[in-house]
Amino acid sequence: MAAPRPRNISVTEASRPILPRHAKLRFDETRQRWVILAPERVLAPDDIAVEVLQLCDGARRVNDMVDVLAVKYAADRMAIMTDVIAMLQDLADKGFLVEAREASA
Repeated sequence: MAAPRPRNISVTEASRPILPRHAKLRFDETRQRWVILAPERVLAPDDIAVEVLQLCDGARRVNDMVDVLAVKYAADRMAIMTDVIAMLQDLADKGFLVEAREASA
């Protein structure tokens, strides 16, 4: 049975984004940088994007990720929220993020 296709998400503060099964965030030793590997696609996110993606574990909401980043960088929470949502939405639109689903029993 084929896996269901990931659905596009609209990223909000309450979203729990996660990389879809076909995409993996890995450190590429050859390139000496983080990449997202997907079938026939490679994306090389910048350092800040990598940090945000590492927080996309399907358990944390965007709101929680922003709290972590605001404390770490002692930066304005609303500015971080705007940037994080824009970045995650861009990745979701390209098929690199999906909404985490509740675990089924």
